[in-house]
Amino acid sequence: MNRIELHCHLDGAVRAATVADLAAQQGLPSPGPVVAPADCGNLMTYLSYLDPVLEVLQTPEALQRVARELVHDWHADGVGYGEARFAPQLHGRRGLSLDDAVEAVAAGLAEGSADTGVHCGLLLCCLRQQSPDISEQVVDTAIRHRVTGVDLAGDESKSGAPHLAAFEAAHAAGLAVTIHAGEAAGPASVWEALDVLGAARIGHGVRSASDPALLERLRRDRIALEVCPLSNVHTGAVASLTEHPVDRLLAEDIAVTISTDCRTTSQTTLTREFATLTEEFGWTDDHERRCQDNAREAAFAL
Repeated sequence: MNRIELHCHLDGAVRAATVADLAAQQGLPSPGPVVAPADCGNLMTYLSYLDPVLEVLQTPEALQRVARELVHDWHADGVGYGEARFAPQLHGRRGLSLDDAVEAVAAGLAEGSADTGVHCGLLLCCLRQQSPDISEQVVDTAIRHRVTGVDLAGDESKSGAPHLAAFEAAHAAGLAVTIHAGEAAGPASVWEALDVLGAARIGHGVRSASDPALLERLRRDRIALEVCPLSNVHTGAVASLTEHPVDRLLAEDIAVTISTDCRTTSQTTLTREFATLTEEFGWTDDHERRCQDNAREAAFAL
């Protein structure tokens, strides 16, 4: 089966060996740990394990390399279509512009695709904790480069509403929109993503499970949830895998899809995610097929 991955952060999927190699090439100190402990406890602590990775991803060459390597890692994991996302505004510490960063990542994805045959989409992330002006710049960059879509990520304790103008521009330009919600924050964040920001998909969304009206909305409108089970445990979105609602959500005909979120940070692959769900919930090939059908229907550039 050619798998589909819809939710994969580039900076969370850089091979640990590549981080060390890039640090050495750039004359930087040996990087700190890039794999999060299983008991991270909250989203912002989990995200701190991306800091050493971001430190080495401040040149076009580094970004192009890690994008190419991600596509090769997808290919090894049986992925035939993958959407990579990243926040280009986090890569300007040494003067790289938003355009430079996007061009480098797009080039790396194209090289990887040419090498492997994996089809790729590219999403740009705005960040909740940053100024709405920055989000508007990110969306403007996305429009200029005709990327696949845009996302809102980051600190879910902060409302996405201040970033509305950016997402209105994205919709007007025909860009696909997915929004991180229902991970660190509750169902209200998912309602906001749908009704204020116009999300076509929800990143994670696992806390939707506590709101029957929201589940009915997701089911009625076929809003896909980009569920990342192991990451959800690491970030504290769920207390344990046993308590993860993914099995119930799929059984209730919610458009569940399975992704890794951060392959390196969570030391995972799609193969491991599905194997873990098989062990925990008794999933079969049919469960994976249903998730893949949902992902195929929800894919932005397939």
